[in-house]
Amino acid sequence: MAEQEHAIWTEKYRPQDFSEIKGQKEIVTRVKAFVQQKNMPHQLYSGPAGVGKSTLAIVVAKKLFGHEWRQNFLELNASDERGIDIVRVKVKDFARTKAIGDVPFKIIFLDECDALTREAQQALRRTMENFTTTCRFILSCNYSSKIIDPIQSRCAIFRFKPIDKKDLHQIIDKIAKDEHLKIAEKAKEALIEISEGDCRRLENIMQSCAAISKNITEQLIYDLSSVAEPKEVKEVLKLALENKFVEARNKLLDTMLNHGLSGLDIIKQIQKQILDLEIDNKTKMDLIEKCGEIEFRMTEGSDEYIQLETLLAQFTLAASK
Repeated sequence: MAEQEHAIWTEKYRPQDFSEIKGQKEIVTRVKAFVQQKNMPHQLYSGPAGVGKSTLAIVVAKKLFGHEWRQNFLELNASDERGIDIVRVKVKDFARTKAIGDVPFKIIFLDECDALTREAQQALRRTMENFTTTCRFILSCNYSSKIIDPIQSRCAIFRFKPIDKKDLHQIIDKIAKDEHLKIAEKAKEALIEISEGDCRRLENIMQSCAAISKNITEQLIYDLSSVAEPKEVKEVLKLALENKFVEARNKLLDTMLNHGLSGLDIIKQIQKQILDLEIDNKTKMDLIEKCGEIEFRMTEGSDEYIQLETLLAQFTLAASK
């Protein structure tokens, strides 16, 4: 129990059963059927972070192998070891021996496999073929387009989607009840908005807030999640549109410093706020396009502050037209 007290919440509240996995109903139904038959194809789980890919793989192992699941389940993260050797050595060593218990195969869970080089993916393809009798692979990635076709064709592909608001509400309420937290309705909305369907992010923000106060407010969430309040971003854009360029720039820099935001963080928030501005639709579209261009320049290594000033200048110019 003491371990649970000091556990990181993403682990403490990780689902232990198919029924506890939120937001992926069709996928869970199909995967559960494989487990009941004690037979399954190789699988590829693709989708954004924090939506249940790793959790589902672990639940599959627990349900198939019971108490012996750890001996029959090898979890590797391709981000750590991107080369061909990981596939050749670790996977082969594990795949050579038979599974313990009455299931005829072991499970290898390869997380973030879109980080594997093409050569490593080719090697993985051969390994998947050679050890089919003793092993089943569950591959997990953010973008299935980065996985070579021969691997995709060997797998049943499941596309995970961000967890919807209703399910996130249930997760927040459960954690709040278990941890004796008081969360205002506006704070819940802020949590859902910021997490964008990523359950891991939601739980991490909640744990950070709970460390400071049992009474979680909207303000506390924005302060601890490196996100500016929407009204602050809106104010910056309004100043720019009112031809007050210097004030807009100063307000933007203040907001970034107060919340510890990078240029990429703030540009995503600006882009979200554009649609709520009281300007004509064509101008909105032009400004969203500008956001895309500036974001690209930043990822290519341009100076963030110069690029953000350029973007604010575009807002001021749009208003003067």
